[in-house]
Amino acid sequence: MADHYETLGVSREASAEEIKKAYRKLARQLHPDVNPSEEAAEKFKSVTHAYDVLSDPEQRQRYDMGGDGAGGMGGFGDIFETFFGGGFGGGQRGPRSRSQRGEDAMIRLDVSLEDVIFGAQREVTINTAVLCETCQGSCCQPGTHPVTCDVCGGQGQVQRQVRSLFGNVVTMHPCGSCQGFGTVIESPCISCAGKGRVRERRTIPIDIPSGIDTGTRLQMRGGGEVGPGGGPNGDLFIEFRVTHHDIFSRDGNDLLCTMQLSMTDAILGAESTLEGLDGEVTVTIEPGTQSGDLINIRGRGIQALRTNVRGDLKIAVQVATPTKLSKREQDLVRQFAALRKDEAPHLGEFQQSFFGKIRDRFFRQG
Repeated sequence: MADHYETLGVSREASAEEIKKAYRKLARQLHPDVNPSEEAAEKFKSVTHAYDVLSDPEQRQRYDMGGDGAGGMGGFGDIFETFFGGGFGGGQRGPRSRSQRGEDAMIRLDVSLEDVIFGAQREVTINTAVLCETCQGSCCQPGTHPVTCDVCGGQGQVQRQVRSLFGNVVTMHPCGSCQGFGTVIESPCISCAGKGRVRERRTIPIDIPSGIDTGTRLQMRGGGEVGPGGGPNGDLFIEFRVTHHDIFSRDGNDLLCTMQLSMTDAILGAESTLEGLDGEVTVTIEPGTQSGDLINIRGRGIQALRTNVRGDLKIAVQVATPTKLSKREQDLVRQFAALRKDEAPHLGEFQQSFFGKIRDRFFRQG
């Protein structure tokens, strides 16, 4: 068996680039379209096989260690490729495109509870792959174009004839000279190194839908990275996280909060204007309001996702007992207590269930 290094005319210490240059030089001389002789055809097969082995780091390592460079399969590997999709009659036909779809991207975005009520628009800056402005995705220096590969004639594939138990089998393999593209870029774009895209920070507007919650994902088609060779963009996925609010929380599309109420307002009733997340809210406090009572303001909650329906604002009342009274105030309270003649403090069913009352009214009443 001929030595692959001798076949290509390179030393055993040759770099991958030196091996590729040697192969391309010989392939131009021996290709059947250039030299139709049988001797040239046989040499072309040997040169191509040598390049297939030495251009693959794993195969080259096995070959240098005394193997055949084909993973121990030898001709059987080509036979399996032939009958199971890798050779004649199977796999990709013709050259492959340099233009490929870009990768999807995902970012995580913190949004406030105010943004969630009606939705909002934000601008975010991301580091992503964008179309190269110099070559506009062609991968070539301006004024130049890819040239047809002189090894495969633009087919992107080369034939290899293998002797096997079944006779001579012809298989198709990606051209090692053009990497299966059918063309060679002799003057790659300097700006993108022949990739057709560059990395850049860009700012994009994002529409935040109303009603989203932590973990909600939004898909922006075409918002991801531009593909190699100026290929179509992938998609951008935005995962939202609703940040904590000191006053308001949410239950589905309802907003929840508590209101501190003076003892006198709880007894006599009152009307108060509070500052909600979306403007002022007028609250009517009925006489005799108790701690744990729930005041429900319809339609002042969060606008549901993809609808115009809003939840409610639920306000739990907490009656504040004064801790510091003047002598005059203490006398008045004593007079009030004497007039009321209330029962002495005692344990009972109401007291035992009191702490669950707020929770039950928050989550079970509408």
